[in-house]
Amino acid sequence: MSRRVVVTGIGAVSPVGNDVNTMWKNMLDGVCGIEEITSFDTSDLKVHIAGTVKGFEPEKYFEKREAKKLDIYCQYAIAAAQEAVDDSKILGTVDENRFGVYIGAGIGGLNTFVNNTVGFDHGGPRKVSPFFIPMMIGNIATGNVAIRFNAKGVSLSVMSACATGTNSIGEAFHAVKDGYADAIIAGGAEAVVAPLTISGFQNMKALSTNPDPQKASRPFDKDRDGFVMGEGAGMLILEEYEHAKARGAKIYAEFAGYGNTCDAYHVTAPDPEGAGLARAIEIAFAEANVPGDAEIYINAHGTSTHLNDLTETMAIKSALGEKAYDVNISSTKSMTGHMLGATGAIEAIAAIKAIDEGKIPPTINLDEPDEGLDLNYTPNKAVDRAVKVAASTNLGFGGHDACVVFKKI
Repeated sequence: MSRRVVVTGIGAVSPVGNDVNTMWKNMLDGVCGIEEITSFDTSDLKVHIAGTVKGFEPEKYFEKREAKKLDIYCQYAIAAAQEAVDDSKILGTVDENRFGVYIGAGIGGLNTFVNNTVGFDHGGPRKVSPFFIPMMIGNIATGNVAIRFNAKGVSLSVMSACATGTNSIGEAFHAVKDGYADAIIAGGAEAVVAPLTISGFQNMKALSTNPDPQKASRPFDKDRDGFVMGEGAGMLILEEYEHAKARGAKIYAEFAGYGNTCDAYHVTAPDPEGAGLARAIEIAFAEANVPGDAEIYINAHGTSTHLNDLTETMAIKSALGEKAYDVNISSTKSMTGHMLGATGAIEAIAAIKAIDEGKIPPTINLDEPDEGLDLNYTPNKAVDRAVKVAASTNLGFGGHDACVVFKKI
């Protein structure tokens, strides 16, 4: 069985907006959501900036007592899922046993883990919350979203570092396509902007130490010096096409292809030839049956690191050949920072909106591309283009490569 799959709902919590419309407008306007960290003291750190969620209101989604039992990454996941479900109007139209949830996190409830570890270290077992385990574990966003929406069908939590969001929605796409569900809430969530994670990434020399938050994330630019951490959640409602059509659902785009590979090269560094990502792109484009004359947009992983930006450019050229020079590419991480396990879902939403509205968000802070970076990265200003095909690529530590492809319907 092979069925068509469409996107009928989207939801977001991000550093540039806590709903899709706000986020998308800010992306098109080139608004940067990266700022000085104020939630904790950074004086002992080399890095003082991040793409943080601003003005999030848990009371919109939870009773105060319930919110205390949820790590913030799970709160973001539920909030984004609520927007996507409301947007799709899916509830009451799908069999609960054919309604699934696929949500991943690159790390999970880190803040809960740290707080309870410190409590245990200072006060022993009595200082560990009875909610510690169900707040911290990486699958609990999937569980809580399923409970909230009575989704009793296929259920999975993907964890593939920074490729998590892309793999989550890709695996959900195949589950619907192959007949295991009629609709799935799929996406990723992350909230690990914390002293421990910043220390780990900065000591790897992976993070930007640029003191100017507005200029620090600069994918493909010769003056980039590392990525900027971000946080948030992105959710999509994936639905079987005939099911969506029968109920008169708004369809944003068709989910048409998914590629999933591994470099099998190094724990943190990508394959220097970009071969793994090139294969993921080729697989996704082949499954989507992308025509040679298609108007294409790629939302790149574009982390603002030398290794990623160069190898990703090589991969796109290898996969698409001369067509690569006709493609608009951009990295919305220039505005959001790198949202880790959430980033693939947020960037898939940007790709879908590009199709839906015929507008491509920019890569801000791109003043002079580095050597070897000679594609069209849509520098600094959004452009109008009648996009027929939009892809999103993401990579994760461990060598994970993922690509998803959407088509105008």
